[in-house]
Amino acid sequence: MTVNVTDLVRESLRDQAAQEAPVPGDFADRVLAARRRRRARTVAGTSLAAVTAAVVAVAVPAIGTDSAERGPRPASELQSDDVVAHPGQTPPRDLIAAGDTALAAYDTSKQVAQRDGDAVITRTYRLLDQKTGTYREDPRWSWLDVAPGMRTAAVLERGLPARRIGLLDMVTGKVDRWIPVKHGVGGVSFSPDGRRIVATTYAKDPDRLDKDRPMDDGKTERPGPADPSRTGFYVLDVASGEGEWSAVKTRSGGFGFSDINTRQDFDFSQDGALVYSGLIRAPGQQYYDFAGHKKSAPAREKYLPWAVEARLSPNGKLAAGDFAGGMKTTATELLDPLTGKRVAKLPGQQLLAWADDKRLIAWDIAPGTSEYRQRLVLITVGSKKTVPLSGFTGGKSGSADRWTPVFARR
Repeated sequence: MTVNVTDLVRESLRDQAAQEAPVPGDFADRVLAARRRRRARTVAGTSLAAVTAAVVAVAVPAIGTDSAERGPRPASELQSDDVVAHPGQTPPRDLIAAGDTALAAYDTSKQVAQRDGDAVITRTYRLLDQKTGTYREDPRWSWLDVAPGMRTAAVLERGLPARRIGLLDMVTGKVDRWIPVKHGVGGVSFSPDGRRIVATTYAKDPDRLDKDRPMDDGKTERPGPADPSRTGFYVLDVASGEGEWSAVKTRSGGFGFSDINTRQDFDFSQDGALVYSGLIRAPGQQYYDFAGHKKSAPAREKYLPWAVEARLSPNGKLAAGDFAGGMKTTATELLDPLTGKRVAKLPGQQLLAWADDKRLIAWDIAPGTSEYRQRLVLITVGSKKTVPLSGFTGGKSGSADRWTPVFARR
């Protein structure tokens, strides 16, 4: 069966898209290409792979550890400017930061053909070198994210699902410790306090595309998302590496029957007491306790669109909403987290991370150009002005200079 990806994306995102405005033009591209996020959480359609998702883990200094015991101060701490921008760089070469948040890493991705005719979404990461304050390629990892403080990254080796989780020292570039797992892991994410990891487990590579489920973008036919193989999750203590695995059943059966994407990682609630997963149908996300029992969404997270990476402001008073622009203009919205009602309309194309309680980092596009010509900008609540943080990407889908940011608290 050949499936038209445009129709699938349009149908499956209908409930998530703003009713008064069209979905941004590059949404299908975000579905099919790694994007992401740090706490990145990407969107996909009915059984389309959300070929990016959040993968993060953290090792934090023990409480009471002084700076001397922790080693030299990383570049992200030494750079004290409130806004560190490089609007002439894309992909960036030097540290980008705003408020309490910094660009800790980023990836570029491509589909790599396999001998059997399938393909695998393959990422190449550039991490912040905490000695120099520059981004350097590290080809060892298939998936990673960065802990608060930006001293440690959680890394998964090539060939998912992985049988161990590495804790990478971002100053030395060496793995300090490996956490072995019995169930193969495809994604990891840290709790807000950095003391736990939720590791999403899969029976098969969540980034594999199936030749027997081809997609047609109107020009070419290529392998499409495989049937979801997610099996459950671990909640692991970072300091000890200990924790329990919980099985989570996944409804599958091909296009139109699965309730999740091929990659659908778990992440923590804002208070760290629950984990949740996005769903491709209403209610849009499902929360669980650490034993794998379904729970109701926390009051302030009930109306969050799971595919919008920024989610709640640090103080929990505002929620990042979806695209709210039109055919020729970009805009985003902020929501009252308790009611889901719009409380503000902002510039930007996609809200990625909160810099603080009043400012957000977002993608935006150059006026009058393609939706693929994006750059990072800083947006302030109540203002129509934006501050460029990076240079513009190329103006084509699949352009070599398109990249996916990974943010962390600095």
